[in-house]
Amino acid sequence: MRVLPLDDDAATLEVAGGKGASLARLARAGLPVPAGFHVTTDAYREFVAPFHDRILDALDEPSVIAGLFAEHEMPRESAEAIREAYEALGDDVPVAVRSSATAEDLPDMSFAGQQDTYLDIRGDALLDAVKRCWASLWTERAIAYRARNDVPHDQVALAVVVQELVAADAAGVVFTANPVTGARDEIVVNAAWGLGEAVVGGQVTPDTLVVKDGVVTEERVADKTVMTVRTGSGTREEPVPEERRRLPVLDRPQAVRLAALATDIERLYGTPMDIEWALRDGRPYILQARPVTGLQQEVEEWNDSRDSGYLWTAGNLGEAIPDVMTPATWSFVQIFIREAMSASTLPGFDLVGNIGGRFYMNLSATVSVAKALGMGSRLSAVEQVFGKFPTGLDIPLLKTSRWKIIKLTLPMAVRIRKRVRDNLAAMPAFLATARQRNEDLRAAIQSAGSGAELADLWERELLPYFVTACGMLEAAGRQGGATLVWTRDKLRTMMGEVDAEAMLTGVNADGSELASLGPIIGLDRLAKGEITREEFALAHGHRGPHEFEVSRPRPGEDPTWIDTQLAGLSTARADTGALLARQAAARDAAWARFAQRYPGKERAMRARVARWNAVVRDRETTRSEVIRAFWALRAFVIRAGELTGHGDDLFFLPVEEILAVLRGAEPARIAVRRATYERYAALPPYPTLIVGPFDPVRWAASPDRRADLYDARGRAYEVADAVTGFPGAPGVVEGVARVLAGPEDGERLQQGEILVTTLTNIGWTPMFPRAAAVVTDMGAPLSHASIVARELGIPAVVGTGNATMRIKDGDRVRVDGERGTVEVLPS
Repeated sequence: MRVLPLDDDAATLEVAGGKGASLARLARAGLPVPAGFHVTTDAYREFVAPFHDRILDALDEPSVIAGLFAEHEMPRESAEAIREAYEALGDDVPVAVRSSATAEDLPDMSFAGQQDTYLDIRGDALLDAVKRCWASLWTERAIAYRARNDVPHDQVALAVVVQELVAADAAGVVFTANPVTGARDEIVVNAAWGLGEAVVGGQVTPDTLVVKDGVVTEERVADKTVMTVRTGSGTREEPVPEERRRLPVLDRPQAVRLAALATDIERLYGTPMDIEWALRDGRPYILQARPVTGLQQEVEEWNDSRDSGYLWTAGNLGEAIPDVMTPATWSFVQIFIREAMSASTLPGFDLVGNIGGRFYMNLSATVSVAKALGMGSRLSAVEQVFGKFPTGLDIPLLKTSRWKIIKLTLPMAVRIRKRVRDNLAAMPAFLATARQRNEDLRAAIQSAGSGAELADLWERELLPYFVTACGMLEAAGRQGGATLVWTRDKLRTMMGEVDAEAMLTGVNADGSELASLGPIIGLDRLAKGEITREEFALAHGHRGPHEFEVSRPRPGEDPTWIDTQLAGLSTARADTGALLARQAAARDAAWARFAQRYPGKERAMRARVARWNAVVRDRETTRSEVIRAFWALRAFVIRAGELTGHGDDLFFLPVEEILAVLRGAEPARIAVRRATYERYAALPPYPTLIVGPFDPVRWAASPDRRADLYDARGRAYEVADAVTGFPGAPGVVEGVARVLAGPEDGERLQQGEILVTTLTNIGWTPMFPRAAAVVTDMGAPLSHASIVARELGIPAVVGTGNATMRIKDGDRVRVDGERGTVEVLPS
């Protein structure tokens, strides 16, 4: 048969090609497909039979093949059958003439766009259009596509689908799975004015609507500059009238109806589909449907910035949580925030967020609360905690009234004050038993013999222990009020930067240990034989660069970890004790100058500084115990995986779902969440500051991306040539810059070099004795780098925002920790 009706059962892949077979299937199912017919592969083979061998001999010369098609007449029987089928459609009906190859619209290869389509064809022009479709099987593009996909040239044939042309008011494409994220529960509708060729060909950016569960969840109206229109003898592109360019092509009910139609088509085929549609006088038509090819593993979107116009920062706590978080970790961090940072849980507002799997804090909320409470003039204190803001940054505020903020904040402040008071009273007893309690809990976790037993242990012991540890950290951080900020500012005013920083050191001086220094002091003692390896691992094995992420092994779980740390310590310019002794001498000299300059004020100031030291020490000690609790949380997830047989898959479930699995439920969406985690983890670290909606994937793909700031409002901020930041610890030093991406590169840092990196946390501490100075993009005077560098007397400049952008590995630089400047010296 040379011609078949559109819905004929005989219109198979071999006879009608991929597109034709699909349209026949749609028509037989009663879906709204324009009327038409197939010109079969039998007609094609009959036409090319006299010169088929010459085609195969001329594969390197497509123009020769085109000439062969042009010079041969279509057989009379085929021509008559085509004319008869066309006349049955009506009088001078405009039609679409579409190629349909036998290797087309397959589940693994679509061949989309490889052969030609002709629109608005009438009368005698139809036969020529069919011949041109046949010839398009042998264009250079089509030949190359088949070669790349190992499709034999001698086995392909081409059918042609002829259908009434829908004089579309609008047209586009529907994907029954999100082609960007892979989400199978999202239908993506693209729509533009006129015929659909401008959308399919990429000449216009269409509107995009996302439909989920019968509801439009996203809508982006594009500026649609061109449209495809009929001319009477074909089509052309013409400008969209100005008044229609930014209007939505579809209303939401229309998008939902198209999504429902697409769902019917997916159900018919049993696989996600790519569907071309047209709309005429409000009635939808299906022009073709093919399986979505190359659909990536479905992923989720973890993005709390998407629906906000707020300012988010990765500073402060984000420095301690530098990694993309697994779902298990994020669920534990949310508990941590609720219990340790209850002031960050203002009802109705997200004061912390997960952006592309990374931890961010909402500075718009912090600044809004400060202004509502009349502390707008003290915003420099915010910078001392979170880092500097770029010059000219307009911080967006919460979209609510001052009085609502006050109404929400004051009762919460009263509750927090009482809780802090109670926890401060309980803190000594908690700290006295915390380490042993953790060891006992980890042993109990390992001894749990069933999922139900482990779930019960979580509710009865592990969760209360974790909540208590978090509450202690909150109390420690709040016990001094503004002590951490105002004491430093007062001393700097009275004594200048160098002496002020020296006077603030000595947290270890009274025999108590600063937890941030614990690992290097412990290593020093271990190297001298004062403690055993086991004692060191028990005391410090929970601390590391990725200590919040429960899917990562703790350093204490790695048998080679201690040897690696000792090897690094052996190359240091001085042992930790010597560095601390040198800083103690500087501290004593600074106090002597203070006593001479301010007679009678030394006692009061020493008491104030002692208060500073106690707050810093308690904050660091309780933070260490929270991290020790995270070791127990890791043990809990590992044991849950062992008991249920799901292994490390459970790291990709939040704790609520882990508990459900322990009680017999089947885990859900693990593959999706693992793929989401891996997708985000493959991206570079996101900017320190983010304003408004942020797409990590698009940002990472941009050649103009910046590591310091992203502003969705489109405002431009110059990247300063000078590298300046907070004076972290005073002193001037010159040396070779060693730019490190992460602590895993620490062996590259040689003795006496200057450590330059994005951020540091306690996992970097063992490198500090080797460094002549420390420079970071992120950070503030109260950050890890500042505190540790200050105690060790190592010059530091933190929170520069641009150090890793301006300083190249191997540059010679001068670091001035008093003025907060870093200068790249001539080579």
